[in-house]
Amino acid sequence: MEQNYRFCYQVNQFWGDCIPCTPAVFNNAIDDAMTAWKIDMRQKVEEAIQERETLDDFIKRPEFKDFCMKKQNDKNFESLPHAMQLLQWATSLKSSLPCFIFGVKDFVLVKKTDKDGNPVLDKKGKPVLIHRRKLEGIEHLSGEFMFDADKLVIDPQEIYERTLVPGFPWKVNLAHKTSSGHGLRLVCETRPELGNIADNQICLARDLNLMGMTGSTGKPVVDDSCIDATRISYCPRREDIYFIDEQHLFNF
Repeated sequence: MEQNYRFCYQVNQFWGDCIPCTPAVFNNAIDDAMTAWKIDMRQKVEEAIQERETLDDFIKRPEFKDFCMKKQNDKNFESLPHAMQLLQWATSLKSSLPCFIFGVKDFVLVKKTDKDGNPVLDKKGKPVLIHRRKLEGIEHLSGEFMFDADKLVIDPQEIYERTLVPGFPWKVNLAHKTSSGHGLRLVCETRPELGNIADNQICLARDLNLMGMTGSTGKPVVDDSCIDATRISYCPRREDIYFIDEQHLFNF
């Protein structure tokens, strides 16, 4: 296998082996037409609901009808108004995007189990081994960390451009708009002299002048759950990438 990788990839946030994310894997994901469709549809649904536009075209879509079929035994879902059902569909589209785990280079191998907790065996009767995305299963950190600011009331690109000011003290390897269309994600080199990932998060937020800033929901825009090294980052469309340093993103 090609060894040009620094972080992990997972087919979506719920299942799949955490495999090495090579440049080829990364570029295939951000160029995938399905990635673009899911992000575009999510944004259109949420915008239509926010602007109180007609939802008929979304309700008639076969993809939404398929989603409703999967929810047919959920009485709570069936009782919701169409707008709330569509929001759940939009969230599911986001959740099914390919995922990157920028903070981790390798996870340890563990035995794959079925839904009942029994080991899954291959054709030779041997246990199938996979890399599970678990905090206690980290084998090597990547030396990078992910920073997320969402629900911004200003253009995410404006925040990104603050990283371009001469003397900005962080090495940014990737910057892109998030799938909501209202957030910024940065992947930066960790600065060990500042402490752990949480310390780096705080210092970066300060240097971006985001400390204390609230978003459209009235909550802080900085996502403090990113202090977890195993935190997933949903795949962007290529058109949403502001900057990428491919050499350093994939190599120490």
